[in-house]
Amino acid sequence: MTIHVDIVSAEGEIHSGQAEMVFAPAVMGELGIAPRHTPLVTTLKPGDVRVDEGDGEIKHYFISGGMLEVQPHVVTVLADTAVRAEDLDEAAALEAKKRAEEAMKDKSAEFEYAKAAAELADAAARLRSIEKLRKVANKRG
Repeated sequence: MTIHVDIVSAEGEIHSGQAEMVFAPAVMGELGIAPRHTPLVTTLKPGDVRVDEGDGEIKHYFISGGMLEVQPHVVTVLADTAVRAEDLDEAAALEAKKRAEEAMKDKSAEFEYAKAAAELADAAARLRSIEKLRKVANKRG
């Protein structure tokens, strides 16, 4: 039994296909969604969306936040931004994390601090996704 999964962002559709299970980073914790899941709408935080297509094939996508809609036979991830995990740039994520940490030290304006904190959370989530993908690759290799 499978469920249809669509992952889209402002840039366009990044994934569309069938899955046996989907895992997503909801604000209240990670969700596991199987076929015939109870309908649900929730907010997503930055992190790793995993699509288990069966046969041991799991695709990883990094999202920077967004919304998740679950219907019994369809899961839709409406992401602010979405990237295939293997396309994440570790050097860029480390640089973004460093810039955000520096910006947070300069607390000249509350808005700037909040923006820097959000950028730091995004960079940290990207780095966690890269690390998870690295662990998966090491187990296979």
